[in-house]
Amino acid sequence: MNAADSARTLLILNGPNLNLLGTREPAVYGTDTLADLEATAEDAARELGWNVQCLQSNHEGELIEAIHAARGTAAGIVINPAAYTHTSVAIRDALAGVGLPVVEVHLSNIHRREEFRHHSYVSPVAEAVIAGAGRHGYRMAVQFLASKLQEAAAG
Repeated sequence: MNAADSARTLLILNGPNLNLLGTREPAVYGTDTLADLEATAEDAARELGWNVQCLQSNHEGELIEAIHAARGTAAGIVINPAAYTHTSVAIRDALAGVGLPVVEVHLSNIHRREEFRHHSYVSPVAEAVIAGAGRHGYRMAVQFLASKLQEAAAG
């Protein structure tokens, strides 16, 4: 990826168990698949002249490595850390450490769910948090992040 591509690329990260979307607890997460969410993000980015790079992993270390690599390959990060939202100081520190703007997204409204889901280690380092909008949250995250980056570039 050349410098011009990375300047117009957003990294879309999805955490553990999101590979099961479409069949996993549809009453909570809906029937959209991970591929549907990624297509939504790709469509939103393309409409705005941006690219996306998508990664899903059930492994915390792999997500952290992708965050570190984003410093040279992406302008910003959209992340659904899934269960790591509530447990991973390491992901929070990686996001803070790379210095890229971050949008945290959740399919369900984590604040209407179990008490343990109400706390996010990621939220304090995110520019915005979108929760409970389902698939549309990915579109909103991409739109917000692209707009924020364009505003910063304009000075």
